[in-house]
Amino acid sequence: MSEPEPSTEFARVPAASVITACLSAQASVAPRSALAKLFGRSPLSADSRPWYLGALGERRVAKRLDALGDEWTVLHSVPIGERGSDIDHVALGPPGLFTVNTKFHEDATMWVGNRRLLVNGQPTDHLRNARFEAQRVTRLMTTVTGIPVTVTPILAIVGARDITFKEHPADVIVLREGELARWLKRRQAALAPTDRERLATAVARQETWMPKPAASTTHQVAAFESLQRDVEQAHRVRRLWSAGALITGIGIAAAVAGNAYSGLISALIGG
Repeated sequence: MSEPEPSTEFARVPAASVITACLSAQASVAPRSALAKLFGRSPLSADSRPWYLGALGERRVAKRLDALGDEWTVLHSVPIGERGSDIDHVALGPPGLFTVNTKFHEDATMWVGNRRLLVNGQPTDHLRNARFEAQRVTRLMTTVTGIPVTVTPILAIVGARDITFKEHPADVIVLREGELARWLKRRQAALAPTDRERLATAVARQETWMPKPAASTTHQVAAFESLQRDVEQAHRVRRLWSAGALITGIGIAAAVAGNAYSGLISALIGG
């Protein structure tokens, strides 16, 4: 009896590359002491924290995209080129083909113009990189399918406190994470059924993106989720300490005020 042929369907977990980088940076961090855990010190290092936030962002956006429904084909951590680069998400649906670049900017102020995007006043390459990703997928899909393909780049912003649009970029869609699925679903159908079917077949095949299946990342995902639980637990502990300090401060202030009031009454009575 012959062995079944291996599946050629593409499958990668969300944030696969970023999780790998986060765990690699975290590997050199010494375990926290019991005292550090007691006071809620984060297990993350300065090097691993940006990767950690990036992974959180990609996983949050992945959940939004995965909920689009059966009309959509969604991929995550899609490898592109031969230098280890990947695209956070690729989404194909009735309106067309989209690349989604996720950016987690915790509590940041962002400014968006046609050609520039600033984070806390600092220029970024976000728009340029989003355009570049879409161009690479456009060329690849046009070659693989033999039909003209247009890919729309999207920047999905996670965690920003405020986003100011001076201008909307002409060729990159900039959205908050929570706006992403709604925006995609409201686009009008633009692909002919036959073109969409051909694209869906090409997008879903592993060979389109990489010559052989990637190694399993199940153990890395489990390690990341364990780290995430530790980070969240440390955050809860710090909040408890902050709440305790606040309550203590209010109690001291109330006691001082009470003593002052008693002193005032005594003085008035004595007078």
